[in-house]
Amino acid sequence: MLVILGFAMIAVFMVLIMTKKLTPVLALIIVPTVFGLFAGAGLGIGDMVMDSMKSMTSTAALLMFAIIYFGLMIDVGLFDPLVKFILRKLGNDPAKVVLGTAILAAAVSLDGDGSTTFILTTAAMLPVYLRLKMSPVVLTCVAGLANGTMNILPWGGPTARAATALKIDVNDVFVPMIPSLVAVLVVVFAFSWLLGLQERNRLRATAPEIWGVPDTAEEFDGGTSAGASGTPASGTGRGRKGGNPGGAAPAGGSVAVLDRTETLVDEHDSAMADTALDPNRSTLRPKLFWFNLVLTVAVMVVLVANVIPLPFVFMVGAAIALLVNFPKVKDQGAQLIAHAPSIVAVVSMVMAAAVLTGVLKGTGMVEAMSAWLVQIIPTSMGPFMAVITGVLSIPMTFFMSNDAFYFGVLPVLSETAAHYGVGAADMARASITGQPFHLQSPLVPAILLLVSLAKVDLGDHHKKVLWRTAVISLVMLGVGMLTGAIGIG
Repeated sequence: MLVILGFAMIAVFMVLIMTKKLTPVLALIIVPTVFGLFAGAGLGIGDMVMDSMKSMTSTAALLMFAIIYFGLMIDVGLFDPLVKFILRKLGNDPAKVVLGTAILAAAVSLDGDGSTTFILTTAAMLPVYLRLKMSPVVLTCVAGLANGTMNILPWGGPTARAATALKIDVNDVFVPMIPSLVAVLVVVFAFSWLLGLQERNRLRATAPEIWGVPDTAEEFDGGTSAGASGTPASGTGRGRKGGNPGGAAPAGGSVAVLDRTETLVDEHDSAMADTALDPNRSTLRPKLFWFNLVLTVAVMVVLVANVIPLPFVFMVGAAIALLVNFPKVKDQGAQLIAHAPSIVAVVSMVMAAAVLTGVLKGTGMVEAMSAWLVQIIPTSMGPFMAVITGVLSIPMTFFMSNDAFYFGVLPVLSETAAHYGVGAADMARASITGQPFHLQSPLVPAILLLVSLAKVDLGDHHKKVLWRTAVISLVMLGVGMLTGAIGIG
């Protein structure tokens, strides 16, 4: 009976979440409560939930203060120079534009919020893509790759969910996966560069009015760009400031690169008005840039060193950042209020998860379900449960929400794996390797926001991004196995 109730509870929970009949917070509270009472928990269900909630307070604190800290850093302009650097140094060459998009998306993803990342990345880079007639689908693909990879950060959500569901420290999940994260970022940047090279080739054929296309080594096919002098170009490589606006392509056939840096930066500044990157926003603190940069680097170093609990690191970091950047009490309160919606959404979800995990554990459902799975899984496959979980996380997190997978499926898989000597930390690490693929799911509101802002069809986005994110997820899993972060029982 407990097995039936357990799987039924998970099924009902996932259906309600996926069909949007209930928000994750309500589903995490109502569904386990109803099924827990059917399982005979009675008045003891309250103690089950409270015991479970004790282990989640540190995760909630981490998410809360990490959101405050990185949201504050965006508000005061820490990332603005990076945006301008990308536009000035990388803004003329399609390959560099695409690589710069990946770097920007990865950097802004440090705030742990996909929607913020996509808003800032699209606001900064879409004007450049449209100006150079580059495909916005490439922008959404690269932004999705970078953000999906960075989504395994402790405050991004999935890692915290995995740690919460299995009642382990979030540091034990994330820190051993840092080599995998670095390796996958290299793959993301490689994919971005290759996509940029493809854009070069496409623009040679489809936009000769912007990119000079040599029909022979002596002259362009189609002449020069609008406003040019009409003089045939003579294979000089990159256009120079003050020279032929059409530039010139080398005889080898590589694309000419326009020198439009100043124009692009000006257009960027005007395009950012009334956005989170508005160059005239009142929260900017340009005189404190170096202080904020040093503070952020210090926070990240302490985080990786794992010498102080992560929640306390971000508590102190956020407090210092608020005090220095906004010395007036009124302004400090305004900053906290500005980020309150994100904080409430994430923290309430974590605390509500205590109901589901508490009922699963307290009623004995997890033990009964894992015992049943142990009976049907071949003994020879048991020691590979972490690897199996990593592979399963790719499709399962695409077709169901993270809440459903981490709070409904992972605890059962982990309890089963324990019978074969596979630790909870190994299972948690393996479970987050599917996140790059998960972030492309239509169930994720942030990805819908991205394609909407870029005016890209979701189907076109999926054609370009899905196989790449599958590769990235498998690379993350493979590196995790090679480094010992994901073990075999």
